[in-house]
Amino acid sequence: MTIRVFIADDHGVVRVGLKQVLTELGGFEVIGEATDGRQVLNAADLGRADVLVLDLSLPIVNGVEVLRRVRRKHPTLPVVVHSMHPEDQFAARVLKGGAAAYVSKERPPGDLVLAVERAARGLVEAPEADEADAAAPHTTLTAREHQVFMRLVSGLPVADIAAELDVHSCTVSNHLANVRRKLGRHSVADLVAYALAEGLLDAPPPTD
Repeated sequence: MTIRVFIADDHGVVRVGLKQVLTELGGFEVIGEATDGRQVLNAADLGRADVLVLDLSLPIVNGVEVLRRVRRKHPTLPVVVHSMHPEDQFAARVLKGGAAAYVSKERPPGDLVLAVERAARGLVEAPEADEADAAAPHTTLTAREHQVFMRLVSGLPVADIAAELDVHSCTVSNHLANVRRKLGRHSVADLVAYALAEGLLDAPPPTD
């Protein structure tokens, strides 16, 4: 029986590569694709899939929120998260959120094929106890760093954060440098993804 796979990734080159890997190495059938989270949630083909291969950094509705909604709407559909984010910082969290497997994009293609095969057979990876129980990096932030961090991921620019906290913009920038260093994230998108993965920020509702 051919395993039917639905791919969700916002990069066209990545989707092409995934299709090639899954069809040629795994012998799977790719029955659908999506470039953003809303497309995944609205896809009619998702109900026919045996496995969803999901990127975390999706626009409109991020991958973490897509995972949560898919697990609620399609509880028997295994989800293999395929992401650029480091496994040691994200794998345990998405596995606890219901993913069947987490495969970093830095790993060999064969690892993804194996993860999809295992997921289709109902096998689920378990987060390592020490990883799941480790203190999250954001708990090391100072109170002020946390204030700056939460305002940034909520969409406020540096100047507005400075005005709201009644400090200089340079002070905010210094706090943000510390936040990026402590969390191991450098872009605003990565910081937002981290906040969502940790449940620190509500995902925005999909727009029509």
